[in-house]
Amino acid sequence: MNPVSIRSVQDEADDGDPKTNSDGGKNGRVPDGQVGGKRYSNSNSEIHRTLDSDVAMEVSDQTNDNGSGNNQYIPAIRSQAHLPKPEKPKPRMERSQSLSISESMPSIGKYIMDRSTSFSAAVMNSLSSLNEDSDDIEVTNDSLNFEVTEFKIPGVKVIVKLKSEEERLQDQIRGRITLFTKSNCEACIAARKFFKGKRLRFVEINIDVFAKKAEELIGRTGDAEVPKIFFNDCLIGGLETLKSWNESGELEEKIRELLIPKCPEEAPKPPEYGINDEEDVEDELLEVVNYLRRTLQIQDRLIMMKMVKSCFSGTDMVEAIINHLDCGRRKGIATAKMMAQKHFIHHVFGENDFEKGNHYYRFLEHEPFIMGCFNFRTLTNDNEPKPASFIADRLSKLMFAIVEMEGYVSDNRLHVDYIAISKSEEFRRYIKLARDLQRINLKLFTPNERLAFFLNLYNAMVIHAVISIGHPEGILDNKAFFLDFQYVIGGYPYSLSIIENGILRNNRRSPYSLTKPFSKGDRRLHVNPNSTISFLFPIFIQGMDRGDWSRDEMVPMRLNPLVHFGLCNGTRSSPKLRFFTAQNVQEELRTAAMEYFQNEGIEIDWELRTVYLTRIIKWFSVDFGEKDRDILEWVLNYLDGRNAQLLKSLLEDGEIIIIIYQDYDWSGNL
Repeated sequence: MNPVSIRSVQDEADDGDPKTNSDGGKNGRVPDGQVGGKRYSNSNSEIHRTLDSDVAMEVSDQTNDNGSGNNQYIPAIRSQAHLPKPEKPKPRMERSQSLSISESMPSIGKYIMDRSTSFSAAVMNSLSSLNEDSDDIEVTNDSLNFEVTEFKIPGVKVIVKLKSEEERLQDQIRGRITLFTKSNCEACIAARKFFKGKRLRFVEINIDVFAKKAEELIGRTGDAEVPKIFFNDCLIGGLETLKSWNESGELEEKIRELLIPKCPEEAPKPPEYGINDEEDVEDELLEVVNYLRRTLQIQDRLIMMKMVKSCFSGTDMVEAIINHLDCGRRKGIATAKMMAQKHFIHHVFGENDFEKGNHYYRFLEHEPFIMGCFNFRTLTNDNEPKPASFIADRLSKLMFAIVEMEGYVSDNRLHVDYIAISKSEEFRRYIKLARDLQRINLKLFTPNERLAFFLNLYNAMVIHAVISIGHPEGILDNKAFFLDFQYVIGGYPYSLSIIENGILRNNRRSPYSLTKPFSKGDRRLHVNPNSTISFLFPIFIQGMDRGDWSRDEMVPMRLNPLVHFGLCNGTRSSPKLRFFTAQNVQEELRTAAMEYFQNEGIEIDWELRTVYLTRIIKWFSVDFGEKDRDILEWVLNYLDGRNAQLLKSLLEDGEIIIIIYQDYDWSGNL
């Protein structure tokens, strides 16, 4: 048969316009099977195949020259079984796709693989041929119970470390150790260290943090004494039991007996995080307060030539109470006074709790300062105020739990992991407790309770401030940190500076300030002697130490300079982070001062007759003495050892003593 030649119109056009191919030659067509370097179907090549009747008919039907003798399109040709099937073209790699390491760096990849294979083979061959007479391999411990065996192979040192007996025992434990503790407990701290030293995993339940767990402990054991330790559901006792078993060698046997079995359902459950298990009770006045919030005409008013925002008339409030409770005027006024004492409302100028007449008041949530307080969340806390002593005790226990928990604060209390604290259950519960401060009655504190409360609150607020706004890095940041970061406490705003200089320093000016924190008549400074509190609690008022505290003042009459060593402001040069108890606050402050001077608070150069003191004493020198000698005599009371002898010697000879104040490191105590 004769071959059939099929060519397109474009082929004949290309014949008249020869173009240079990529190989430099000139031709009328590109090579068969390619266009621009790409493969294509054989439409422009001559196809030689044996025609049968079917193919001839198909070609004849598809050819249409329209009188010109040229085809209008390329015919579709069926593939033949006896011909090889064309291969699918490889996909093009996009520019965004990257070559593999082996493709981009074949020589380096091959080198690494070869070296790894050779090294592995050498180690395996050497280990498999291990024998006692070998000169190339040295076994440093041939005991069957060895922990670490060292093989020395020419050019290679292999150390195989096997698990110790304790580690193998830990892997077998399927039960649970439960340790009940409480804050600021030496025995609990020792029990915690015991388990960590033995590398035994345990679940700690601090009954001061998880208050409901104290009830469970009493139900299981009959009392709330801690530490108490459970191996699964078996109560083994306390710290003394652990020590006794450890000394007698029974501990491992007891662990195998009690902890290898899986923990039963009857065992104490781990605490649940993120759940508020403390019950709050609504204030008995809340129904009346909510009615007044809805009905009183609250608006901005011009009073005594001042624009006062969001206030209402006291007369209107009394009338609304009378109508709502259907009572007499006397009860209406008494109810209004109780609302003021519970800090639901305040006089717009702070002149009184509540008096009948033409006076104006505002709700606590409308106070200008309220939105800047970090323990306020859109709404005030309308629950019944908890007793002041309860809140103070709860605050100290939560903070003790934070500093004692591993991973939050370093052992020397000089470095704090604020990120870890911010994620802890203890801090979450502290934030909730801070809301209870909004309407706390500070007038019910004893002197030592008040001192410990404000020391602890200052240190807790510093932690909250660092987490919320960060460490101060300059003068403007110091202002935001110490002045603008505030809590609403007992109905009024308190900043770190207010607590330190207004409360703890007896309303003295802060360094480089021209004014005192509290002006005359400030409600945070004075207790109204004619208020209901005075005749409801006469025993408390008469029982106060009148040498230290005044009946009508919130702050001590005599300043205790030791408070400066109990405050941690979050910097490297500040005293270490600590918290205090109301029962022992005075002794704890003395310990704080002595530890500070032992570490970095003082250096003495006897030959140069120079004393290097912390800059804290320079800033607050008025608190320590009027003259340099008075300051040094005060410091001497809190020194011991060599520094005490050197300073005493310098003071006794009567010569001039030079005081140089150390630089203060404002960087964070991270």
